[in-house]
Amino acid sequence: MDRRVERRARLDPRGKRILLGIALLLAAAALWWWLPSSNSTNVAVADVETGSVTRAPFDDVVPVRATVAPNVSTFVGVISGGQVERLLVQDGAAVVAGQPLAVLANPQLKLDILTREAAIASQLGAVSGEDLSLERGSRDRDTQVASADYDLIKARRDLQIRQQLHDQGFVSDAGLKSYQEETTYQQKRAAQLHAAEGAEQGISRLQAGRLAETRARLTSNLAAVRDSLDALTLRAPATGRLTNFTIQPGQALKPGDPAGQVDSEGSWKLVADVDQYFLGRVAIGQQASAQGENGRGLKLVVTKVLPAVTDGRFRVELGFRGAAPAGLNRGQALDVRITLGAARPAIVAPLGGWLDSDGGAAAYVLDAGGTHAVRRPVKVGRRNAEQVEILSGLAPGERIVTSDTSGFNKSASINLK
Repeated sequence: MDRRVERRARLDPRGKRILLGIALLLAAAALWWWLPSSNSTNVAVADVETGSVTRAPFDDVVPVRATVAPNVSTFVGVISGGQVERLLVQDGAAVVAGQPLAVLANPQLKLDILTREAAIASQLGAVSGEDLSLERGSRDRDTQVASADYDLIKARRDLQIRQQLHDQGFVSDAGLKSYQEETTYQQKRAAQLHAAEGAEQGISRLQAGRLAETRARLTSNLAAVRDSLDALTLRAPATGRLTNFTIQPGQALKPGDPAGQVDSEGSWKLVADVDQYFLGRVAIGQQASAQGENGRGLKLVVTKVLPAVTDGRFRVELGFRGAAPAGLNRGQALDVRITLGAARPAIVAPLGGWLDSDGGAAAYVLDAGGTHAVRRPVKVGRRNAEQVEILSGLAPGERIVTSDTSGFNKSASINLK
């Protein structure tokens, strides 16, 4: 049967225009929301971190992780190479200076030492022979001088007797003259021998001095040769705890190879790596503190600053003010706070990647709603483990983006979606 069909109501032209306008407004709002404005960047809220700028006491300290190290470490070096024959102590043992640690074997070195000893002994024998010749020559000269003096005395006595007989008329002038000539000869002979004796004694003293120097040098060389044989025994260079002594029997060692080290026992220092930002602020004599295992505070002082920067960090050494606490072990880690200056109120902001993104020269400051941030120049000062001092550009109560902002390409503003 026939059914009546209802006609749908149609919008008049005015209604269509209203709906079209509403749709265009919604589309424009969406585009405004999702498309960034000129020189701005859209960022997801979950991708950024924020923090508040406050006025608070600024602790001018730098916290570091320090490691316990011996105050003095003396290395055990190999002087004469060889093969490890036997070990006399084990790694970690307490040793005293000069204590034997290991014995090396080197047959070729022993043979060379014996050959050199024989050569030096032969040279010492030659020096002794020259000494004997000098002594024999000295004795011969003394004998000749004594004989000449005796002959002169005898000639003078004979001349005196003949002179008396001549005065009494028993001896002629010719007979007296021969005794006078004999006395004159003996006198000249004795004078010449005495003069020669003085010169020869000077030469003998010079030769004796040179021989003594030669003997001392050869004796020293002989001692050095024997010491080189003794060098096959590795000895402790100092008193302390032997560490890194890892050589094994049969191992071949060359001269200069490290064999271990002796650490000062009971004398400790702390070694820490510090961020290069603090290189110009950490100095010798600054005070520091740490917390001991028993909860007691440890007082420290910076004793050495090594300015060489490696991987963005430099090294400092700290000593204990007073006696080091008992129970410390080599390699033990302690949390240390180095005091750089006195604490005082300041405008501070949280640390974060924003300081590394632009060197701390700018920060993105959020508006009241937290959906829009504008890049603003700032000036920062001191830093510690949690805060950075704000010198200008930010006020207490403002919020900033504290995460890494290098991906924003220095946009004038960012929109948090």
